[in-house]
Amino acid sequence: MALHAAASSVAAFASNSRLRPTNSPSPRAFPTTPLFPSSSSSSSFAPLRTHTGCVRAAAGSNGVLAAGESPLIVCFGEMLIDFVPTVSGLSLAEAPAFKKAPGGAPANVAVGIARLGGSSAFVGKVGEDEFGYMLADILKENNVNNQGLRFDPAARTALAFVTLRSDGEREFMFYRNPSADMLLEVNELDLDLITKAKIFHYGSISLITEPCKSAHVAAAKAAKDAGVLLSYDPNLRLPLWPSADSAREGILGIWEIADIIKISEEEISFLTKGEDPYDDAVVRKLFHPNLKLLLVTEGPDGCRYYSKEFSGRVSGLKVTAVDTTGAGDAFVAGILSGLASDFSLLQDEGRLREALKFANACGALTVMERGAIPALPTRQAVLDALVNIIA
Repeated sequence: MALHAAASSVAAFASNSRLRPTNSPSPRAFPTTPLFPSSSSSSSFAPLRTHTGCVRAAAGSNGVLAAGESPLIVCFGEMLIDFVPTVSGLSLAEAPAFKKAPGGAPANVAVGIARLGGSSAFVGKVGEDEFGYMLADILKENNVNNQGLRFDPAARTALAFVTLRSDGEREFMFYRNPSADMLLEVNELDLDLITKAKIFHYGSISLITEPCKSAHVAAAKAAKDAGVLLSYDPNLRLPLWPSADSAREGILGIWEIADIIKISEEEISFLTKGEDPYDDAVVRKLFHPNLKLLLVTEGPDGCRYYSKEFSGRVSGLKVTAVDTTGAGDAFVAGILSGLASDFSLLQDEGRLREALKFANACGALTVMERGAIPALPTRQAVLDALVNIIA
């Protein structure tokens, strides 16, 4: 099965070698080359409030980490507001009220890493509105470097209404017409921040529309060229794509540049057009030659792992799920925080299994509360859970 045929779009990296310095003024319109469609949208590198600068540099001005500082993980993509119903098991129309919760998968991962004691940064775009200011403050309050965050005065911050079934699983309704995260431009990227990371993490939602798609491709190319480890969680949200085929093509189009990929059982079925996600032979079809680690999350059952040398399963923690939003992101934060400190985990199955047990606990604790970012655990909470909750 030629699952890698769609990876030909990686060649588009070659067309993005010349990038505007991040301190250059933002133009009033997109460049007029075919890669970037024209638009009247504009953006701000700093909104009207004083809190929107860099929260704290993850490294000194020369790019060297300070003594005792954790290796930097940069997360790229969307940050938005999730509205989660206060009562589970009802439709959106039936829900009596909603809890406002900051979210967006890459932002969740960035905050999750910081909560675990790591060093993280977020690169993306929000509206120059009250929700955008709130999200900038959320990053700051959680010690996430936000110098790569941009504000758009002409577009709103994205919103998502999340329906919780009685089992804690979700259905989404998005408001993005377009939202600010879709309008991030190549010349707004903070390449200095991206290239000094140890890990660059991203999803697929930022690949759906231009100009953010080209910004995503350029950021990943810059990271790859700088020797940064690339981490990919497709985080499939099918309603956001024009069609299932376009989603499959878009997700697989950057598949072969990633060093680490995290997928769910449902995403395996989707990408393989209905094949059995529990069949190791099916999963191995998604393992490309340069991949270092493929992770499959299975909710309360834990996860599976696949490398060139070994594979296996690590059990999860059994908890009562209230809201599964952000569980996969918490898992990613858990494993990336371990890998950033020691890449040799990729060659040591025993130590990798311990790191994945920690990551599973991160995900389990997150489903016990409503919302994504509000529920992300601290390192001590995870360590306590590993002692007190029976796997």
